[in-house]
Amino acid sequence: MAELLRSLQDPQLVARFQRRCGLFPAPEEDPRENGVGPAEGAARDAGAGHLPAASGKCARELANGLRRAAIPQSYIQKYVVKNYFYYYLFRFSAALGQEVFYITFLPFTQWNIDAYLSRRLTIIWVLVMYIGQVAKDILKLPRPSSPPVVILEKRMVAEYGMPSTHAMAATAISFTFLISTLERYEYSFVWGLMVAVVFSTLVCLSRLYTGMHTALDVVGGVLITALLIALTYPAWTLLDHLDSASPLFPVCVLVVPFFLCYNYPVSDYYSPTRADTTTVLAAGAGVNIGFWINHFFQLMSKPTDIVPAVQNIPPLTLEVLVLSVTKFLVGIVLLLLVRQLVQNLSLQVLYSWFRVVIRNKEARRRLEIEVPYKFVTYTSVGICATTFVPMLHRFLGLL
Repeated sequence: MAELLRSLQDPQLVARFQRRCGLFPAPEEDPRENGVGPAEGAARDAGAGHLPAASGKCARELANGLRRAAIPQSYIQKYVVKNYFYYYLFRFSAALGQEVFYITFLPFTQWNIDAYLSRRLTIIWVLVMYIGQVAKDILKLPRPSSPPVVILEKRMVAEYGMPSTHAMAATAISFTFLISTLERYEYSFVWGLMVAVVFSTLVCLSRLYTGMHTALDVVGGVLITALLIALTYPAWTLLDHLDSASPLFPVCVLVVPFFLCYNYPVSDYYSPTRADTTTVLAAGAGVNIGFWINHFFQLMSKPTDIVPAVQNIPPLTLEVLVLSVTKFLVGIVLLLLVRQLVQNLSLQVLYSWFRVVIRNKEARRRLEIEVPYKFVTYTSVGICATTFVPMLHRFLGLL
């Protein structure tokens, strides 16, 4: 077993997968040939290697973070793509594992498919993401070393690797969606299973192709998610009735996630892990508070205790497609406006409270500023998505 774990953690395994898919490191160049130091040379090469360059204070901070994460600074390198089919396939698949995809997919599910299915997906997504993010900063296992691996994503490289939260989120969303929709809609289980497997597999393989995770990180993420789904499945029906559990429900939903964010495990250096975790937990809190508001003011019909009759999936006509796209665009525009407004307002209040210069973007990384402004912003977005967007849809006659 120990030998198997070592082989799965071997960066050479990731490098061989990249080579088989046509991704190779470019021939090495000595940055001192042009009279620049290693840091400046690496930053210069980044611009030619499909990665944004780092310079000045940002480059020094990035170098320090990489050094502490056991990832050499040479990760910023040129690379050669010999198979563009795999390149675009896995870059697209990697984008499907980003938080921004789920933050748009989950509202789309609510506005166009099933509101309670959307909340169930959101709760499972928040659970697995929080456990995965915290596990990274507790285990502190480094990402694959470069060389031999080619690293394609600079923003995530300062984080630790185990487990892959992309793999966890993709597995959780796809299989929770499959299991939940089988209770409400009649369609081929085989086809649904194939879609879930293909989606989660593409996202998992994209983490190897982009050089962000070892095979052990990906396998660990999938297994942890499978265990969480199995353990929580008996309670899924109760999730549909959380909003009527207690009048104090909104307080618990706000206090517990905020406490978890504010007491997030301290890292040796700054990474976006805490900020991303705050975004996820805040969005989940906002969604649940929005459902509580809908129940309290009777803005939305509530599912009965009896499992609804399984129904056929309605045909996808041009009219249905146009209506779905319109509802999505109207909702997204409102969410973006709320996000920008609340973010600017919360930052101004926090900057004034802590006497920080407004233009000092580095101050956003301070614990007492980063967590509150992100939590308030994305809680507001979650409430807006579940309460005010449906009200706007009804006002515009889109329901």
